[in-house]
Amino acid sequence: MLGKETRLRRLYRHSNRLLIVPMDHGVSIGAVEGLKNIAATVQAVFDGKADAVIVHKGLTRYLHKLADPARGEVIVHLSASTHLSPAPNRKELVSSVQHALRLGATAVSVHVNLGDPHEPDMLRDLGTVAEECEVWGMPLLAMMYVRGGDPGSEFDPVKIAHAARVAEELGADLVKVNYTGSPETFREVTSSVHIPVLIAGGPKMGSLEELLDMIQGALEAGAGGVSIGRNIFQASEPTALVRKIRDLLDAEARCDIERR
Repeated sequence: MLGKETRLRRLYRHSNRLLIVPMDHGVSIGAVEGLKNIAATVQAVFDGKADAVIVHKGLTRYLHKLADPARGEVIVHLSASTHLSPAPNRKELVSSVQHALRLGATAVSVHVNLGDPHEPDMLRDLGTVAEECEVWGMPLLAMMYVRGGDPGSEFDPVKIAHAARVAEELGADLVKVNYTGSPETFREVTSSVHIPVLIAGGPKMGSLEELLDMIQGALEAGAGGVSIGRNIFQASEPTALVRKIRDLLDAEARCDIERR
């Protein structure tokens, strides 16, 4: 466990609340705005004090000068699908823990869509990757979504709490889920597991206030941080936005210390 614990400490660069910016969207939806110059975007979020970015293996070649102990960490995403597929919610493993280690990753991530007809395959892959992470001392972030055809299920606190529990029981060290809409309902999620729960950003929001209110509500409910992509990398000033989010996270971390 020493290697995993060491890498987890590296992820927590600024406080005990994580700020991760996923940028794996190029495989699923293409080279959207904010991801065309990946190095510039990574530079911008690290300038804002993001702890880590998530990318697919092929993009790490452009980040070796940015991802170092003085800047931020890289998480390699191991699963993928595209919106061009007849089954876009079916995620397949496209890399391995060993390959991520060779690329210098600090952690890996896997995406699972519960409720999809291919859920059993994705759960098998999550469990397999978790075992490989134990062998190699690699932290694992599980991105857990509920996508069984009913849009309301994606934010159902009971179902999201179940999704978080699945991640923990299959060996994930961190879990990313949708925010349920209120601190009261999200406490059902954070209280269902012992690993840190990060909230997803979801589709681009209408205003900065809406985004910050969601983050504050999640923190009040015990969230361990955020894993927000489009709302950050498609912002007009991503560095400034990351700094605002960093301030929220670090303020909550200081409150933790004061409450002890």
